[in-house]
This record gives sequence, C-alpha cells and structure tokens, in this order.
Amino acid sequence: MPRLSIIIVTYNSRGEIDDALRALREPRPGIEHEIVVVDNASTDGTVSHLRATWPAVRAIDAGANLGFAAANNLGIRQTSSELVLLLNPDTRAHGPAIDTLVAALDSRRDIAIVGPRIVDARGHAELSFGRMISPVAELRQKMLQRMTVIVDDMTRRTREVDWVSGACLMIRRADLEASGLFDERFFMYTEDVDLCASVRARGRTVLFLADAQIEHLRGRSVASAQQPTSMAYRRSQIAFYEKHHPRWVPALRAYLKIRGRLPDKR
Repeated sequence: MPRLSIIIVTYNSRGEIDDALRALREPRPGIEHEIVVVDNASTDGTVSHLRATWPAVRAIDAGANLGFAAANNLGIRQTSSELVLLLNPDTRAHGPAIDTLVAALDSRRDIAIVGPRIVDARGHAELSFGRMISPVAELRQKMLQRMTVIVDDMTRRTREVDWVSGACLMIRRADLEASGLFDERFFMYTEDVDLCASVRARGRTVLFLADAQIEHLRGRSVASAQQPTSMAYRRSQIAFYEKHHPRWVPALRAYLKIRGRLPDKR
C-alpha cells in the first residue's frame, strides 16, 4: 500500500493534465505514492486520454459534475493511504516539494494539514493561506493579493495559519476522516477553508510551509466558463457564511444583489 495518495480532480483539463502529471515524474517524490484522477464528466476526452497515455494513473469517471468537494471525497474513499495530497490539474508540483511537505508532517504529530508556497508562471507568489473567512478577513485578503512585494515577503516564512489553499493541500487521512471529509454543500471554493476549520476545531494544526514551492497556472476550464464559475463561487460563499457566520448572511445577500452577483437558488 502506498503511503501517499495524490488526488487530482479534473474538469475539461485535457490541455493541462499532462504537464501536471509530468511534473510529478520529473523528478518523482521519494515517498511511495499513487496518483488518482477523478474526472467531473469532462466533454474534452480527459478520461480516455488519461487511460491511453498514463496507464499508471488511476482514472475515475465520476459520471457527473460533482464539484470539487464531492469529487475529492470520491477519490479519498477510493484510496486508503496514510497521507493524502489534494492537487489541482493546473499545478506543477515536483517530487522534492512533495517530500518536503511529507517531512513537515513527520516532524510534528500535531500538524494535520500542510500547504506549500505557491507561485504563478512568472514566479509571483500567491497568497495561498489566510485567516478564517469573515467579512473583514475577505477584505484584507483581497487587499493583500494586490501587494506583490508584501505577499512575497509573507510567503517566505513558515507559519501556523487558519487555512491553506486546496490547490495543493496535504493532510493525514486520520484527520480527514475525523473531520468527515469535505462538506459537499460547497460545490467549488471555500471547501478548503471549511475543512481546515473542522481540523482546527479538533485542536489540530494547519501549517503553511515556505520551504516547499509549487507552480499554479490557474485553470483554463475556469477561464473558459467565467460566469458559471463566478456563480459557483458566490453559492459556496453564501453556504460558508450560512454555516460559519449566519448573522452575516442577510447583509451578504443584500450586497451581492446590489452588485448583480446574487446567484439563483438551487
């Protein structure tokens, strides 16, 4: 049994998945691992391409677009490794970075989740961690994201945080199962923050690790469907506030309605 399962959720990702998988081979992580791709009903032949080109990768057809949380849960339930790495298909995560994440978990038993420093194609750092989502924290996060120099400095220091990005998140399976896996009411976005909150509620630690770095190129599938993606984000945002900050929900809905961004109820 491999010690690590790397789970990648795809949706019309044929144009980027090869680079993501190639990065995991050049060089390979030293830890014994498996790679599982869960596909959310892509229409671009992602699954058939994977099965023809990457026979060592286990490709699971979800049968429908389940969303990020539910598709990851499907992959998690199909594996049994001690550690799980959730990875986006538009990332480039080389073996040494993954091994560094594993070493951080091995160094402290109180750490449940660890996430790396994430940069874009130009080497600019992404603010891939933060404080628990709230109106003030969201405003702060948006302001900081525009301050390239400050973000670069912030991401040079390892620290305990409230959450790390689900674009590359490593977690102990024991903590995943104790937290009930991902909350599937979040179709896309905020599910990583919610999972980290569930883990921290049990007294466990979430760590941002500056010593490990991966590249995140941002998904082409998202870029090609900006309106549905925006609506999915707003639905998840409302669901997050309903769960964690219910008193703020009326104000959030009113704000989104004024801005013309209030999603239809489903």
